[in-house]
Amino acid sequence: MTLEEKIEHLKNASMEEARASGNRIIKEHSDALEKIFDDHKETALRQAELTIKTETNNAKQELNKALAKSQLDLKRKQGKCQTQLKNQLFKRVLELTEEYMKTDAYDELLVKHISKALSFAQGEDMTIYINPSDADKKEMLEKRTGAVLTISKEDFLGGVRAVIHDRHILIDNSFSSLLQEEYDNFLFSGGEIND
Repeated sequence: MTLEEKIEHLKNASMEEARASGNRIIKEHSDALEKIFDDHKETALRQAELTIKTETNNAKQELNKALAKSQLDLKRKQGKCQTQLKNQLFKRVLELTEEYMKTDAYDELLVKHISKALSFAQGEDMTIYINPSDADKKEMLEKRTGAVLTISKEDFLGGVRAVIHDRHILIDNSFSSLLQEEYDNFLFSGGEIND
């Protein structure tokens, strides 16, 4: 082998070894970069999933808060509306009560309540009150029941009140008490409204 051939052979061997070494270094570097990329991709996916979970939970919480606030506002509005309707209803009931008090049926109701009070008292000392608006009925009621009646200084809308003094008993058949009790106990059932 000539010197030129030896140099050429050495050159080729060196180049081959350099290429092999370069390819190995590139492969190792490429593998390392691939692993870093895979690790980064996996970390980024985990972070993205965590962010999605966190944001989803936050969105659900905000939605629940908004829903709760909406329900509370709706209940307030419903309560206000029901109170207005209840007041209108009882205003109408009061008007109908005033109309009823002009009928013979009302006079009969007063006689019935006075008679029951007398029966309950069984002769004990008792004061029976009628409403000031019924003052014109006093004489008629006394004749029909045999009771001595007192016109109340307090307006209780109508009806009768009686006090049995010895037993400290109040018999309250006044319209104001009955209407107030009905008003306090009145609830909307939530059923459908029929026209």
